[in-house]
Amino acid sequence: MSIRRIEVGPRMSQAVIHGNTVYLAGQVGEGEGVEAQTKDILASIDKLLAEAGTDKTKIVQTIIWLADMNDFAAMNKAWDAWVPQGHTPARATGEAKLAAPKYKVEIIVTAAI
Repeated sequence: MSIRRIEVGPRMSQAVIHGNTVYLAGQVGEGEGVEAQTKDILASIDKLLAEAGTDKTKIVQTIIWLADMNDFAAMNKAWDAWVPQGHTPARATGEAKLAAPKYKVEIIVTAAI
């Protein structure tokens, strides 16, 4: 079975397709605050999923890391406006120290094609 990579870099690819599944790297976003960063991340997820030949209705699992769990409601505000009702994925959210202090949220997605 072949493997296709999207936006290949020296350390990681932004997405890897194997069979009928696409695995996205953890996505971080720009902007002031967790809501703005979440919106930016979700736009990146939409773009990567489209490039892989799928969309957010086919997301099967999402893992969300917040730098501070006090930002849970603000992140969910952006998430709830974006996620298609009736197609909500299995999801986990936790707190973690992210790659750089400017990042407030990181989202990892696995989707079917």
